[in-house]
Amino acid sequence: MSLVQLQLIAAVAAVHSFPMHPPSSLARPAFVPTRNCNRNHRRTAPLFSTVEESTDTTQSADTESYFEARGDGSSGGGGVPMKKKVADATQSLADAAEDDDGMVRPKVGAPMPDGRPAWFHVPAPSADEKSRYQAVKESLGELSLNTVCEEAQCPNIGECWNGGTGTIMLLGDTCTRGCMFCAVNTDSKPPPPDPFEPFKTAEAVTKWGVDYIVLTSVDRDDIPDGGAQHFATTVELLKHAKPELLVECLVSDFQGDSDSVATLAKSGLDVYAHNVETVERLQKYVRDNRASYWQSIGTLEHAKKVRPGLYTKTSVMLGLGETDEEVIQTMKDLRSVDVDVVTFGQYLRPTENHLSVVEYVTPEKFEHFRKVGEEMGFKYVASGPLVRSSYKAGEFYLTHMINKEREEKEKGVAKEESK
Repeated sequence: MSLVQLQLIAAVAAVHSFPMHPPSSLARPAFVPTRNCNRNHRRTAPLFSTVEESTDTTQSADTESYFEARGDGSSGGGGVPMKKKVADATQSLADAAEDDDGMVRPKVGAPMPDGRPAWFHVPAPSADEKSRYQAVKESLGELSLNTVCEEAQCPNIGECWNGGTGTIMLLGDTCTRGCMFCAVNTDSKPPPPDPFEPFKTAEAVTKWGVDYIVLTSVDRDDIPDGGAQHFATTVELLKHAKPELLVECLVSDFQGDSDSVATLAKSGLDVYAHNVETVERLQKYVRDNRASYWQSIGTLEHAKKVRPGLYTKTSVMLGLGETDEEVIQTMKDLRSVDVDVVTFGQYLRPTENHLSVVEYVTPEKFEHFRKVGEEMGFKYVASGPLVRSSYKAGEFYLTHMINKEREEKEKGVAKEESK
């Protein structure tokens, strides 16, 4: 079958998969926004300083003068104190107050740390018209595809696009939720998904010639299955075009819908990813009120339950007021449902309308959490200030790890069969 024929089939299928007005029996409860979901996210100054790869000896002097004028991020910030708990029948007022002693939380408009640490310098994207960065940018534009790299202002866009790959964002560029850390546009009624998007994605990824691709999306609570079938179709087309391609899907919680989780888990993807975002205590301050810590962990658990052997992955932002103990407890909770991969990265405020940074976590602290995670049994822990849930360095490691484990498993099966 030609690509045109496949696209025509997809168009017909899309009419049934994504009706403009779903039947009342499938419709979700009416969306009641807690904030102005039509807000226009004003893009402010870059989140990171970018530096060209150079041997210029004046770099260190410029850096020193910058920090003298702006600060190094080690002071200021600090968040706001948690509200003291009301004592219950079995607890004294003193004990209740002690539970939250020293605890802080993030808040929109709270003071930011003074300046930025030295480690927030990243290579600038290449301006060369013949670079792989420009090739990726052009292919995405030609096919009208969105990437989380641009929409979420990822610091690693230069590294990934110069490496010939990006994280494609399916289901449009507008989210039905309003998390207070995210720069993606929000609306209660986004445009319907593009029925040809799975085909466009397969075409773009095939051109890139990569071995590992990450697909993600906005939350689409307005679609009956949350977009699970749209994802599954995309995965199937990618695997048909390039069977050896490893596919990671970083998805929403599908409102806890186990059928949607199962649809994607059984689609043939290699890594099922969903982010818990922060520690349990801070969930209500950071995420939309329709998301929850245990609902997120439950989707990761169910994905592996319906397809044993599937790799599961999540990500946690640091610098929002969490304690070391809370981070470690989060890792324990994730390992309790056999999550394989966890990543830790620094939260950075996209605009003044989002949560302020409470603190800049040091590289040494990130390294500590990496070691603790590995000791707990995670197969891979990526932990660093500029680490994001999907980034090229992590993809290289996961590609090697997954292929190696599968080869060893195949050898074991062959050995058993030869007995």
